[in-house]
Amino acid sequence: MAIEEKQKAQSATTAIQTDITLKSAQAQVDQWITTVGVRYFNELTNLGILMEEVGELSRLMVRQFGEQSFKQKEAHLNNKEALSDELADVLWVLLCLANQTGVDLTLALQKNFAKKSSRDQDRHKNNPALSLDAKS
Repeated sequence: MAIEEKQKAQSATTAIQTDITLKSAQAQVDQWITTVGVRYFNELTNLGILMEEVGELSRLMVRQFGEQSFKQKEAHLNNKEALSDELADVLWVLLCLANQTGVDLTLALQKNFAKKSSRDQDRHKNNPALSLDAKS
């Protein structure tokens, strides 16, 4: 790797903020992709990658919180760090897809909150399965 490429990669890595907004996350992913990752995979490839990552997250959660157990050689995955990593992998690909399709996730999430707040204002309050007395 040329010196200039190493410097770009290092600056993309060291520019990570501790408190990150969706907007800055989208910008940082874009910077990383264009400096370290060369270019984005196409949208359908990233959709496939997203499905893979969601599957990995699902497999982990089914074993951590569900009724399946880990294989003996997978016992080291039964921790918050593994879960955090899988959730971050899913988020990373979502950020890539948003960047590629021109979606501002901050605006999209704000609109989604408004939609849910309007549509579901009383829906969950009136759901007996969600009452505090309901058994889980």
